[in-house]
Amino acid sequence: MSKTVEELSANFEQDGVLVVKELDRVVLTKGAWATVVFKYQDRDRKTGEYGAPKISLRRYRKMSGEYRQQNKFTISSMKQAAQLRDLLDDWLAQDA
Repeated sequence: MSKTVEELSANFEQDGVLVVKELDRVVLTKGAWATVVFKYQDRDRKTGEYGAPKISLRRYRKMSGEYRQQNKFTISSMKQAAQLRDLLDDWLAQDA
């Protein structure tokens, strides 16, 4: 478990192998509830190669001095990320 937002990571090892590799991250909010966006790659079990980048939006709650993941939403492709970006741009323009 992580005690600070800066320690949170998407990296995940299984049997000594890095199966989820974090490429980048942005902390959107800090505090009792933290929101972090990760850009990462999954490792293909058959080939050992890392796949196309994905994006994960994760919410963490600080309990007993440590952050615990509460929710996770994964954007599974850059095409889907672009669609979401375009949608958000439209909505923001409507509310401006």
